[in-house]
Amino acid sequence: MSKIDPNKPLPSITARSIVAQSKLFRVEQVDLTFSNGATRQFERMAGNGHGAVMIVPFIDDEHILLIREYGAGTHRYELGFPKGLIDPGETAFIAANRELKEEAGFGAHDLSDLMKVSMAPTFFNAKMQVVVAKNLYPATLEGDEPEPLEVVKWPIADIDGLLARDDFTEARSIAALLLIERLQRT
Repeated sequence: MSKIDPNKPLPSITARSIVAQSKLFRVEQVDLTFSNGATRQFERMAGNGHGAVMIVPFIDDEHILLIREYGAGTHRYELGFPKGLIDPGETAFIAANRELKEEAGFGAHDLSDLMKVSMAPTFFNAKMQVVVAKNLYPATLEGDEPEPLEVVKWPIADIDGLLARDDFTEARSIAALLLIERLQRT
């Protein structure tokens, strides 16, 4: 077993090009040379550079809010935490409060960082900041969702029940939930 080397040099990027593009995604080809001389071509989803946020909103000390929305990738309704892209000029907290208002109908007086996560870092270069929202107040903003989202109040004491649902499957939401559970124990 090898020891982690924090000073290991990153591979050199020798060429980059966009090989496919749609309205939502850009696929970038990256040619790399590793420190041992090996060369490889990778394809990855190019991020927008601003990142994204996911919000774990506490409506009170014992309950979190979830949203139920259509997921085109799975072609079904999924239960998860509010989330969205960070727009140009926004901080993660400003984006979190905006998304919370757009998707759940609440703003937050208190926002704090939970963790920054990545999704499939071999293929995506985007990061998502997970934010905890407390001291909520009713507030709405019009979002880009095609239909109103269902807001679900869930008892934090029933994490096992939430994890047992077949419509709560998104890995980032599960990771955020388990991080919250860990915080609750400390």
